Parts: sequence; C-alpha cells; structure tokens
Amino acid sequence: MSRDLQLKERWELVVDKLSKQFADGDTLDLDAIIYLIGVQELGKPHRDYKKDEKLDLMHIAICKLLEPFGYYEFDYIDEEGWPHYTVKEQLPSLRAGEQSVLMKQAIVEYFYDSGYIS
Repeated sequence: MSRDLQLKERWELVVDKLSKQFADGDTLDLDAIIYLIGVQELGKPHRDYKKDEKLDLMHIAICKLLEPFGYYEFDYIDEEGWPHYTVKEQLPSLRAGEQSVLMKQAIVEYFYDSGYIS
C-alpha cells in the first residue's frame, strides 16, 4: 500500500472516531482535531476556554505534533500547568496543501502512537 493511501485511510479513521466521540457524528475538521489534541495535552478537558486560550491550546497541539519531526522541543510546564516548547528548527515554507498533509501525518502518528488507532 502506498504511503499516501495509508495516510488517507488512517486520517479518515481518526476523523471518524473523533467525530463520533466528540461531535455527535458531525465531521470534525483539521482545526477542531488540533484543538482537541491541545486540550488533551493540557490535561484540563472539562472547562470553558477563552478565545486566546483556545489559540494557545492549538499552539500546544502543533508543537506536540511537530516535536517528533524535530521542529519543536518540550521545554517546561508553567505554574498554571501549561506546557511550553522551544523552536529547534524553523518550519520550511510550505504551500497550504503541503501544510495540511504534514499536519494530517503528524496527527495520524500521534493517535497511532497513543494506541487510539491501529
């Protein structure tokens, strides 16, 4: 099976499982899944977040997702429990479609490594 086809199938599995679990069957988009990963990484799922906190959650998720690719490195957790990362390598200039593929690949690997999908 080609890598592209495997990524597509695993991505659809992730979207399907998360949509059923968190969106009453509505299909979650890439940003919603990134947000959910941020909430998971913060470890405080049962609270309401302000707009700026939601952006911070997405940033946490992106750092966590791109850490295995060598772009970010976990640094510390602050006194409020928020994780912080440092940039190890600047992201290359990618077109929108390439960014989407990179994030989907990172998300699939995140959920595959955690055992959420197999």
